[in-house]
Order: sequence, then C-alpha cells, then structure tokens
Amino acid sequence: ATLTREALMRGGYHEEAMAWRDWLLRATAGDVSKLQIMYGASGERRLDEWEADWLSGYEGAVPVRIGNAAAGQYQLDVYGEVMSALYTASQFDGMTSQAVWGLQFALVEFLEEGWKLPDDGIWEVRGPRRHFTHSKVMAWVALDRAVRTLEEWPDLEGPLERWRTLCDEIHAEVCEKGFNEERQAFTQYYGSDELDASILMLPLVGFLPPEDPRVISTIEAVERELVEDGFVLRYRTRE
Repeated sequence: ATLTREALMRGGYHEEAMAWRDWLLRATAGDVSKLQIMYGASGERRLDEWEADWLSGYEGAVPVRIGNAAAGQYQLDVYGEVMSALYTASQFDGMTSQAVWGLQFALVEFLEEGWKLPDDGIWEVRGPRRHFTHSKVMAWVALDRAVRTLEEWPDLEGPLERWRTLCDEIHAEVCEKGFNEERQAFTQYYGSDELDASILMLPLVGFLPPEDPRVISTIEAVERELVEDGFVLRYRTRE
C-alpha cells in the first residue's frame, strides 16, 4: 500500500494518496508497537486464520486458508515503508498536520529499541524470527526519513542528534552483519549465506549508492542464482 501510494503521488493523484494517509492515521491509532502489516478495509485489527479442509485450492493446492495469520507477525520493514510514504507526502503538501508528525514520532520512538528484535521478514515466512537484512535496512529508512523531516521542518520537535546517531549505528551493523564476505553479497539474514530478492531494495531506498562495490556484487549474485526466465525468485527453497 505504501509503495502504491508513492506511485499515486508521483503520478499526480494527490487526493487519493492523502486519503490513504488519513486512513492510516485512523487504523494505527493507539499503540504503534502493535502496528500490523495488514488491516481489514474498515481498519479491523482481528484477521483470524483458519483452514477450510473441505475445499480444494487452485490446481489442488492445500491447505485453503481463510484470513491471514501474518496479521499477527512482527515485520520491521513496515515501519520503514510507512515512514518513507509519509515523508514523500510531506514533499507534496508540507508537514501540515501535527497528527501525522505525532504518528511518525511514535513510530521512530518505538524503533529506538524495536529495531534490535528479530522479525518475520517481508515474505511472511512461518519459520522462526530472524534478523533479516532487509528488515534492518527498512528500520534504517524509518530513522533516515525522520531525520530528514526534522532537518527540513525545523519547527517540529524531536531528538535529532540521537536519531542521527542511531541511524548511523543501524547502517554500520547492517554493513557488518548483513554482508557475507565469502559470498560477496548481502544475504537474507545475519549469518546466512542465502540470497534474497528483497536485498535489491538497498540502493532504491538510499541505503547505499548503486555504484557501491557491495551493491554491484550483490546484484550480480542475485542475477546468477535467483533469476529464472527474466523473473527474480524471492529466495531459493530447499527440496
């Protein structure tokens, strides 16, 4: 939704994009530490998952699930995507609402400790939580956009220097733990040697420049191992 919203704004559909922002403010009201990756169309928080074992899925795929258990997952990347979308919105209509900055402030305040936690990752895997590289990068995005907002709107209040320091700390950790020297690539999670398509987002969100040797070697590794018939796999699954 955040990526679609940014596309709408870039295409000139500001009214539609701002309506989504207003919906977000209503849906996330309350404890931002419990920010969900999805809500019902009216902002419902409870999206229980259950299996309809009497149904056959597409081409016989089973199980058929109603609802989505991922609504209860912890995904760090959501914070970065939301902060990025709200920052982009401010470039169009300014920081006109204290409610918007209040949400942003609360999100980043939570991330000051929340970024250290393992999460379920962008692909919503059902395995154990890990320190996914992409998730940590998006936590950095959230801090980076908060810092930029304070720099560009000096009337807003916030711990600018503290957030700058934390931004640098997250960046340094990802470069140290997310990059596999032997593979010469950023990998799926800390300590892993597996590739993941989500790491292609690093230069797109401004984490590292496209010409950085680590970005180039990562892209080359993804091209060798995850591209099939012109399409990029999320990651390789074991037999």
